[in-house]
Amino acid sequence: MTETSPVPATASAPAAPGTPADDGTTAPVVFGSVAASVSANLPTPARVLAIGAHPDDVEFGCGATLAKWAAAGAVVNHLICTDGSKGTWDPGQDPAELVMLRQHEQRAAAAALGATGEVVFLGWTDGELDSGLRQRWEVAYWIRRLRPDVVIGHDPWKRYRLHPDHRHAGLLTVEGIVAARDPLFFPEQNLEHHRPSALLLYEADEADHVEDVTGFADTKLAALFAHASQFRSTMKIDAADDGEQRRRFADRIVARLGQHGALKGFAQGEAFKLIDQL
Repeated sequence: MTETSPVPATASAPAAPGTPADDGTTAPVVFGSVAASVSANLPTPARVLAIGAHPDDVEFGCGATLAKWAAAGAVVNHLICTDGSKGTWDPGQDPAELVMLRQHEQRAAAAALGATGEVVFLGWTDGELDSGLRQRWEVAYWIRRLRPDVVIGHDPWKRYRLHPDHRHAGLLTVEGIVAARDPLFFPEQNLEHHRPSALLLYEADEADHVEDVTGFADTKLAALFAHASQFRSTMKIDAADDGEQRRRFADRIVARLGQHGALKGFAQGEAFKLIDQL
């Protein structure tokens, strides 16, 4: 059972995963419609599947939650939809080399979280992801194969989202669950259908669930810092940094965890939209 408690109508949420505010603060985002109650702390799942559009999205969105569950014995799996080939500000970067680098970084980040499951790359071109039938087939396949109790992914209904890959990855998450749970979808997969017990959506405008991740901030940061190719563009850390920019980035992440946790009275938390009627 999850716990519930009232949340004031004026509560605000931290910025969505991605680039934090660059001024040493965390940009406030007011919920469009604050949930009347917020649940907390799902039972530790036996198996988890975290879905991200790009390498590093999962670590930003739910890294501390995955670290907590991995430490408690959960098998944590990653499913990355795109190849990350456009994740640089360097116009001279070779895209093929970047793809290989970002796969290496994602595996290192998963290891930093304590994840012992699979790290799967669907390999769709960065910036060109679509939530089409073929992509849905692939997501449903991995849900059926990995059989997670909990799936975590982008909220596809987040307002004013700029990056289309995040939106499409979110749609693939929810639509892949529908296809995976019902036996007459994609019978050619020759896999038993599978219905997860819960779906958590990160980047949610209307979060109604918080995982207490107090004590797991350093693990989340270690996983984020494994994505070294993203230092300049996403984390605002340049090659000449003497450590100050890295500290400021860490402070922003920790401040965000504090804002999430405050929704339920935790020192640190990660907030989600919970859907448990699947």
